[in-house]
Amino acid sequence: MRQPPSVVTPGNHDGVHLGHRALIDAAKRSAESHGWKTLGMFFDPHPTAVLAPDRAPVLITDVARRIEIMRGAGCDDVVVLPFDSEFAKMSPDQFVRTVLLDACHAQGVVVGPDFHFGHKRSGNIDTLRDWGAREGFTVELVQPVMFRGEAVSSTRIRRILGEDGNVEDAAVMMTRLHEVEGEVVPGDRRGREIGFPTANLDVHGIQLPKDGVYAVVARVLDGDHPDLLRGVANLGNRPTFEAGRSVEVHLFRFNEDLYRKRMRIGFAARIRGERKFDGLQALKQQIDRDCDEAENALQRSSPELSRWI
Repeated sequence: MRQPPSVVTPGNHDGVHLGHRALIDAAKRSAESHGWKTLGMFFDPHPTAVLAPDRAPVLITDVARRIEIMRGAGCDDVVVLPFDSEFAKMSPDQFVRTVLLDACHAQGVVVGPDFHFGHKRSGNIDTLRDWGAREGFTVELVQPVMFRGEAVSSTRIRRILGEDGNVEDAAVMMTRLHEVEGEVVPGDRRGREIGFPTANLDVHGIQLPKDGVYAVVARVLDGDHPDLLRGVANLGNRPTFEAGRSVEVHLFRFNEDLYRKRMRIGFAARIRGERKFDGLQALKQQIDRDCDEAENALQRSSPELSRWI
């Protein structure tokens, strides 16, 4: 169905970080001044996954969550364009005519300086401006948002999460905690045996922080669990038991059965790296310390947990 007149901000918008929010804010200001709609747009799968699969990035946000966050950031609607080899052959002129004008009814387009489109990324801001002059739509360029002297980008967020486990800086750049979600699946129950029952999350296709222990908040997405829960998560290979990779979450003061339910966790602070311990007693003592440190970290950041949406 044809969209109402809109101001469009196209891109990948993975992570919906400060730079993406600046684009959405600019589009919304322009749209509201004319009585138009603010329209977000991104591609699925990520174009690199089609054009150069060996270099495809791990996503920060999946499609459904990205739409939800973009709507919360100010988009009236979000268009997800299926990206395949045929779409990749579309010329810049075809993209403007078919996608922006015909499908989106664009009266304005808001992009960043690195936005390219069409076959072999041959379209750019100048292409858009030429079309805008002919067809009567505006083109607004929004400069990158800087943080600690470097532009905020999805690539940067992936890097600091995967290489450093720096979930604190990632939260600043995304204005929310980095999060993953998955189904709670049966584990080996070893945590329960030592007094720290864990929920084992089956997580696929989303960027995880570097292996280690983290203070987390959690929300059960199935059933009647409205409260935001707090806990500690371990990501990695569980070297003490050589038990293989897992994402395990111990929730404070929570003992309900979560098997087969979906849960989302947000990473608030990195506590430590993953280590191998000399037996159960040493591990239990360390988990006690981890829980204390996680509780303290969550208490310190309590006013900021409202970022987690």
